[in-house]
Amino acid sequence: MYYLQSRWKLKGSTLIYYGMRKEPYLLQNQIKVNKKQVKALAKLPLEPNSLDLTSLQPLINQGIIVEEKDLRSIPKSLDEAIFCHNCSANDFMIPGIEFDEKGLCPMCASSERTKHLKSVLPLMEEIPVNPKGRFDVALFYTGGKDSTFLLYYLAKIKKMRVLALTWEIPYMSDSARASIQNAKIMLPTVEFITRQVAHQDLAAIYHKLYQISENTCCCPSLAYILFYPELVNTRVPYFVAGNEPAQIKNLFYNNMAPPIAYKYHQSKTLKFLLNVMRIMTLRKPFKPGQFETLTTMKQLTRPKTFLRKFVKYRNELLENVCLAIQEVPDLLKPLKRAIRYSSRTGNIPAFIHIDFNDINNGVYDWREIKDTLIKEVGWVAPSVANKGLHTSCQIEKCKEYSQFKRFYEMKSTMIPFSAIELALATQSKALSKEEAIQEIKEAMGFSLQEVPECAIMRDYINRYKKSSI
Repeated sequence: MYYLQSRWKLKGSTLIYYGMRKEPYLLQNQIKVNKKQVKALAKLPLEPNSLDLTSLQPLINQGIIVEEKDLRSIPKSLDEAIFCHNCSANDFMIPGIEFDEKGLCPMCASSERTKHLKSVLPLMEEIPVNPKGRFDVALFYTGGKDSTFLLYYLAKIKKMRVLALTWEIPYMSDSARASIQNAKIMLPTVEFITRQVAHQDLAAIYHKLYQISENTCCCPSLAYILFYPELVNTRVPYFVAGNEPAQIKNLFYNNMAPPIAYKYHQSKTLKFLLNVMRIMTLRKPFKPGQFETLTTMKQLTRPKTFLRKFVKYRNELLENVCLAIQEVPDLLKPLKRAIRYSSRTGNIPAFIHIDFNDINNGVYDWREIKDTLIKEVGWVAPSVANKGLHTSCQIEKCKEYSQFKRFYEMKSTMIPFSAIELALATQSKALSKEEAIQEIKEAMGFSLQEVPECAIMRDYINRYKKSSI
């Protein structure tokens, strides 16, 4: 008998795969089928001699239609999982992940293909001094390990005038709060600004987002909304994103950004065309990173657009956040004004990226950098042992749990971010496979049973929102 391989689902005339396919089909998770194939798929399972299998032969060739003996089972715990021979990727955290004949996951098998995917923003190492203002650069500072490293690098290594922007979320970890306070003392050349969203407004956004995504994670989108007007008014020329390399490649493996997104900002032709349009409308030409800034800010004001229906690459996380923000439309008014003003005047802080590997002799080795941050800026490690990814938020395990559960149950095509990032971190030897497995078991939210941190989110929403969940 022939069956539809596990993790494939027919929706209308499209076959959708909830997993990660091996080469040569990496990222080909949606396949259009014709009417004849739809009818044949509806009849599965089929006998080997069935005439309906003729129309399904292309799908058989790809391993989408298989014999019963080739059906894959999905593990119900990490102990049952099959691991990649090289990294921490496994078929429990990423159900439907396919391994090649060498036992490698798609991320390890495609590492040569993706090694140049460093950023969807213009890359810079040397940021020029700003002769017209008080600050050379700004960054979002959460007190977590990556933003603390970036703050240390810009302020102490590069000796730049830095504006550190902190959105004080209700779930900020104690270690992050302590790290921020220590940095304020140990980095006297940095100016720190903190903003909060009114509890009632934030609870309204969180309530909507929880209904859509089953978690309330909306960083850094709300931070953009809070601080973009500040960046424009303060005339900060550069706003730098500091994400570890694994987070950047996550966009590729999650089908959120095509390969061209990592190099389009290098296109002289595209730059020329964009600036011709700017000049024709009597506005200043874009400097590197300014187009990316306006695009990022504008998409936060538009929860739905006509083009999204036809775009293959979708960011479900961002779309859900944008939709939830509409619950408090007044929050967007200062952002919209700042977008219009900055676009008209050309006073646009350029959104750029600093590659952590490039500035650390090729490898961002957290084990070495941690000791430096503790000594130089008073960084405080989280209370949870073996935590190597996100360290600034109390609900990180809940985000991992909800993303994992929704993907596991085939409610979402978004592969859990932490599963990809941890696999890529072990692939690059930023931490060992053994350390990663230990972190999964002790400090992460990959579980089929709800993790306690989910109650933290619900309690906050119910405290400030009239219609509780």
